[in-house]
Amino acid sequence: MSGSAHISDLTLRVGSNNWAMVRGHFGIQSFGINAYVAAEAGFPIVEEHDEMGDRSGKHEELYFVSEGRATFTVEGDEIDAPAGTFVFVRDPAAKRKAVAEEAGTTIVIAGGRPGEAFTPSPWERNASGLVYFASKEYDKAVQAYEQMLEETPGDAPALYNLACAESLLGRKAEALEHLRQCIEAEADFKKHAVEDPDFDEIRDDPEFSAIAGQPDPARSSS
Repeated sequence: MSGSAHISDLTLRVGSNNWAMVRGHFGIQSFGINAYVAAEAGFPIVEEHDEMGDRSGKHEELYFVSEGRATFTVEGDEIDAPAGTFVFVRDPAAKRKAVAEEAGTTIVIAGGRPGEAFTPSPWERNASGLVYFASKEYDKAVQAYEQMLEETPGDAPALYNLACAESLLGRKAEALEHLRQCIEAEADFKKHAVEDPDFDEIRDDPEFSAIAGQPDPARSSS
């Protein structure tokens, strides 16, 4: 099926930028393509990363600056990239990042593994469920992350986002259990849970304090 969409209709706020889920919107199966739009100047529009991690696609990637201006750094080399610039990173192990020089800077990213059928990376599949947080359809977020966990059991980010959705739905026991499983898998999620407003409904529970490593609020004094 063919279709069209404006980038403003596809964007979801992720961190300091907006993520346009192009591939997911159109259901593209043959290649990866998404876009980022910088909300402000001076922030990384492409976070420093390589494509070798467990949740990466190990893709070669092509970046296109369609609007604004960015400064790329690829393996220590800086590239000034005004609108109309392509930046290609062939080596999945190469460290790369891009900082937006103007608010509204837009970068379209396409990628895939040479010679292999395209498969969405675990990172993209995990992040795509965040659209339901933006629309406050937390029950759909739960369904999305439960499905993901059936396919990739024990995935820490999926467990974390599932716990967030369950907390927002008032499902305390389920949220606490999935947060516990998440932190047992990756302890770094403790620091996110401590400050995440998605857990405000369960933050005063002593079990949350034990899981997240906080002092028990009931035993704290001011």
